Amino acid sequence: MKKFLFSVLLCSAILSLNAQLKTITDLPVILDNYLYTGNRVVANIIYGGEGVYEITEGKKLVEVKGNQIVLTEKGEKLISKKKRIAFSLATREANGAPAKTFILLADEFQKNPVVAHRGAWKHSGMPENSIGALKHAVKLGCAGSEFDVQMTSDDSLIINHDASYKGKNIESNSFSELAKTNLENGEPLPTLRQYLVAGMQQQGTKLVLEVKPSDKNRDRALLRARKIVELVHSMGAQAWIMYISFDYDILKEIRRIDPYAHLQFLNGNKSPLELKADKMDGLDYHFSVFRKNENWIREAIDNKLALNTWTVNDTPTLQYFLSQKFDFITTNEPELLFEEWKKATTTK
Repeated sequence: MKKFLFSVLLCSAILSLNAQLKTITDLPVILDNYLYTGNRVVANIIYGGEGVYEITEGKKLVEVKGNQIVLTEKGEKLISKKKRIAFSLATREANGAPAKTFILLADEFQKNPVVAHRGAWKHSGMPENSIGALKHAVKLGCAGSEFDVQMTSDDSLIINHDASYKGKNIESNSFSELAKTNLENGEPLPTLRQYLVAGMQQQGTKLVLEVKPSDKNRDRALLRARKIVELVHSMGAQAWIMYISFDYDILKEIRRIDPYAHLQFLNGNKSPLELKADKMDGLDYHFSVFRKNENWIREAIDNKLALNTWTVNDTPTLQYFLSQKFDFITTNEPELLFEEWKKATTTK
């Protein structure tokens, strides 16, 4: 896995390539796709003119044609066999962006509606938001495993739902202070990097990353968003990630940095048309919001927005949202949702 990890160095020359790039924390180069679905033209390069890029590692696997990343015959055979390949891309210009490594995956993600809320913890004995709960969600075959990201006083990104961990406010304490206490199962308090490393060992379950709002101020919230996206890109984890948040400014900042990130809003106070106007990919609302605004379900489908709902744990409500053809249902009861989904699919 280490060969897939890499560091992103940023420079002012590439920032000038696109007017959207305003700060040194912005990403120099991104792709619009990281999944192989059978087409040898797998991605377009964003933020750069035609012909300014070259492959520095993996030249036998992919090639640049204009602004497109194209698999070679060898690359196509390898990704079909190994299910993933890595390559590095750099600019040929003097003072251009240094090489950045990308990971392309064969799309083998699960095609079911089950998203395990904070991992599959309830019946596994694992703590919520633990790497153990993530691994159990993967074992169950969930389409996604949701988790929460907070930021410490020294800007470390950690996995925890509440603003406090073991009685200590996260934004007011350093990572070293918080990490003195392990999770209930003895697992160390996971960092986002550690969590992504574990999640990237497989490619059946999406990592549904909730960016928690800041207790401090808007600047800290936006810094959190940028640091998370930069880490995701630096590790080549783009293909695994879906971003969600209650903080609309956080999602808009992620969209500004990465036009092709997958974003879903949680708060429930915006219509599908409002989300579409702001280039969000979907609605991820509490089930009560959809009950009160059933017209939003059809509106979302008509506008090709993803539908997700949380946190649904009882059989009648699960059955209702399955009948409404929701793309995803976030639940503390993934085993129960699997049972109901299988019933629904076999009785068609």
